[in-house]
Amino acid sequence: MWGGRTGALLRVCGLWPAGALGRRPRSCDAASLAGSGSSQCWNCGGPGGPTRGDGFFCPQCRALQPPDPTRDYFSLMDCNRAFRVDTAKLQTRYQQLQRLVHPDFFSQRSQTEKDFSEKHSTLVNDAYKTLLAPLSRGLYLLKLHGVEIPEGTDYKMDRQFLMEIMEINEKLAEAQSEAAMKEIESIVRAKQKEMTDYVSRAFEQDDLEKAKEMLTKMRYFSNVEEKIKLKKIPL
Repeated sequence: MWGGRTGALLRVCGLWPAGALGRRPRSCDAASLAGSGSSQCWNCGGPGGPTRGDGFFCPQCRALQPPDPTRDYFSLMDCNRAFRVDTAKLQTRYQQLQRLVHPDFFSQRSQTEKDFSEKHSTLVNDAYKTLLAPLSRGLYLLKLHGVEIPEGTDYKMDRQFLMEIMEINEKLAEAQSEAAMKEIESIVRAKQKEMTDYVSRAFEQDDLEKAKEMLTKMRYFSNVEEKIKLKKIPL
């Protein structure tokens, strides 16, 4: 699929590692080497592995290596481990990585590299989606700090907040016009922005309890947003 002039162009641009087509692994135990997180390249046996060089290809033979299990999403996407993220830079990094590891570029490679390509591409997609949205980014950052919010928990939500959510849900259930829907959307969007600002300040101050509280509230509003989307879908 990517042979001939196209393959040559990809090699010149550095998107297709040289010396890869048609090669065979030196060891038939490539899968076990990869799964063990070994610093050895599964293909040539050299000091490659996921933790060496650029983290994707063996510096010796340029074989695609397995994903590094110790690498978090922030490191993978070349972002500071913080709640504030440059989303334009994030998108650029995402596009760069997919040009490196997307399965389309490995159709003529060994089955081992095809498998690694699928894993890398999935990981890059997950990392991008997680860091792009404030709620998932905040929850992931909390998780890296050893704090998780189980699904379905109210996390000591105060009565006033729960009443506010209930009222918004009631308005949504009663909304019959486009104008009424837009009004609710506007309210929820403003609330999410307010909560996002609170979360950002909490992380900047290393106040994980406050971040946890605000992210839990964001999750409530996110559920309302999903209900709005569903109500917009024509029956």
